[in-house]
Amino acid sequence: MKTLRQILASKSGPLATVSPDDPVFHALQVMSDANVGAVLVLEGERLVGIFSERDYARKVILRGKASKDTRVCEIMTDKVLYVTPEQTVDECMAIMTEKHFRHLPILDEGGKVVGIVSIGDVVKETICAQQFIIEQMEKYITG
Repeated sequence: MKTLRQILASKSGPLATVSPDDPVFHALQVMSDANVGAVLVLEGERLVGIFSERDYARKVILRGKASKDTRVCEIMTDKVLYVTPEQTVDECMAIMTEKHFRHLPILDEGGKVVGIVSIGDVVKETICAQQFIIEQMEKYITG
């Protein structure tokens, strides 16, 4: 099974991030432009939270707040669980399943953000790994 470092190597494009003081509307624009469901919230280079479509739906829309008048820090998830580049896709899948997360930041040993992994990334890699095993078994059987 691949590590998250290997998954990161195959991803392209800049990391989608916002500041805690940015308006929620700006965070939504960043998410839309990057075609992602969550952005990391950084103060400088330090991870302080994560903001997702789920946060928006539950903490802005359902509470009657305005996205242009609400700051990201008011509604972001600030207790962020993260993974390291050395962890495997299987380990990541287990965390996401148990905690009902769709996105996990990836931090190196020094605490620096190096990426983010989504449930889509994890499922895609799991399917590829299973397909490889199936192909190998078919080759073995047909000899």
